[in-house]
Amino acid sequence: MKRFLIIQTAFIGDVILATSVVEKLHQYYPNAEIDFVLRKGNEGLLVGHPFVKNVFIWNKREKKIKNLFLILKQVKARKYDYAVSIHRFASAGLLLALSGAKVKVGFDKNPVSNLFTKKIKHIIGDGRHEVERNQELIKSITDKEFAKPKLYPTNENYNAVSKYKTSKYVCVAPTSVWFTKQFPKEKWIELINALPYEMIYLLGASGDYDFCEDIISTVNSEKKEHCINLAGKLNFLESAALMDDAKMNYVNDSAPMHIASAMNAATTAIYCSTVPAFGFGPLSDNAKMVEIKEKLECRPCGLHGHKECPKKHFNCGYSIEISDLTTLDL
Repeated sequence: MKRFLIIQTAFIGDVILATSVVEKLHQYYPNAEIDFVLRKGNEGLLVGHPFVKNVFIWNKREKKIKNLFLILKQVKARKYDYAVSIHRFASAGLLLALSGAKVKVGFDKNPVSNLFTKKIKHIIGDGRHEVERNQELIKSITDKEFAKPKLYPTNENYNAVSKYKTSKYVCVAPTSVWFTKQFPKEKWIELINALPYEMIYLLGASGDYDFCEDIISTVNSEKKEHCINLAGKLNFLESAALMDDAKMNYVNDSAPMHIASAMNAATTAIYCSTVPAFGFGPLSDNAKMVEIKEKLECRPCGLHGHKECPKKHFNCGYSIEISDLTTLDL
């Protein structure tokens, strides 16, 4: 029996995109054991995953190096046939290099890539989606055909959100870790006021609750009773189960966009400072991307966004027209 290891210790969206590698490996090696290393806090994404046998959780916030070597001990004991590091940082690369796997493959951008069996070029903006770039790591043992990322909410997850599915609804995920990736609060309010749906669910982490409350408190009075703040009230897979049946999911270029992709759920992705050409766009069959129509000299201003607009005007967010979001064929 073959054993595979996938290392992706970056953020929520990165782990979701990495599930495409799980899908491809399972397709080719249905009896293989596939394990996954991720950072503490993201393990909820893979609860009950039918194709992942072991999930190793690396606590990077406390005693990072000590915990790295604890993970390494568990990894080496598994004696993998093939291991890949999708994360391009040195610590993940070191874990791969010392994993003891027969074959160790990672990206050339990793600072310790010279210690890998094989290193693969990683180029942002090469016309491919990040999922395609990730799958290059296993192309030599599978094929070059595209496989989408996928999450697997359980029946329990679907039951937990069934009470919210009694009428037509949309989901709105208004926040992002990066300010310049986040559609402005005033624009979210304008969008919600224009949406025709019976129910609007605002999603996010517990730290996003107050932001969502501010939005709801400011929308038109007739809209307030149709808005429910679920930020911090649903786990990853419950959010995925809710997004699955939404008439539309309005998201930033952020983790909820990738959750929608992994559920093949209807998606409208709003791009402010970043651009789809980076290769991290939505993958759902019903997916739209909306961005400012005019060309800005300052856009894109970075791959991951900034804590504030470098030019102080944030025109890439404020100049997006709400009509471009509300006149879509949903």
